[in-house]
Amino acid sequence: MSIRKLIVGNWKMNGRKADALALVGDLLKRIGATSPRCDLMVCPPAAHLDAVGGLTAGTMLALGGQDCHQAASGAHTGDIAASMLWDLGCRAVILGHSERRTNHGETDALVRAKAVIARTTGLLTIIAIGETLAQRDAGHALAVVAAQLRGSVPDGSDDGNTVIAYEPVWAIGTGRTATVEQVAEVHAAIHAEAKIVMGANKTAGLRVLYGGSVTPANAQSLLALDTVGGALVGGASLKPDQFWAIAEACP
Repeated sequence: MSIRKLIVGNWKMNGRKADALALVGDLLKRIGATSPRCDLMVCPPAAHLDAVGGLTAGTMLALGGQDCHQAASGAHTGDIAASMLWDLGCRAVILGHSERRTNHGETDALVRAKAVIARTTGLLTIIAIGETLAQRDAGHALAVVAAQLRGSVPDGSDDGNTVIAYEPVWAIGTGRTATVEQVAEVHAAIHAEAKIVMGANKTAGLRVLYGGSVTPANAQSLLALDTVGGALVGGASLKPDQFWAIAEACP
């Protein structure tokens, strides 16, 4: 089965409002001139969602959030609710990124709770999993990602409401990229585990993204893998030429 790939730009905590608008404006011009062979999404910082959403509404460039709280509302200073993301035009949210797991102590159980509330709001959940260098060197990579998937993906998940993003922690922002063979092995294991967790009849169209220093130089070989359903792009997503080149690498 051929699955249309998804390229997601995670801007993290970068850029001023003017930078965000310029970047999106550039991407929209490219989309208008040449329809991409993949689905495209950008996930700006929360402060820029309203401005960016004003440009992306009704276009082929989807809008996503970088995180949401596990509660629908309440006394949670500095947090953002899934319903707020929806109101700003988001139709997806990244959950469980390794920077959230490491810097904010997020557990699989917390990621799962966030996915539940995001889904009730209608958001596509992009659930990130991945092993550290120590875990890979110890030969535990497959066991770690399988455990994270089981712990982070809630009941009722399927290929229509869930995307999995495999991001080896040791490759995020380091310039190191997993080899094609390593990615193929882990993605195959993720697809196999997803069939167990979600049900084999609910994963035929599941997109498993690869993330971790994705660049135009390595995108083509990674995206050529049948088990790779797209890419979660960090630093390169802040540069329109590079982000577009990655999108054009989709077969």
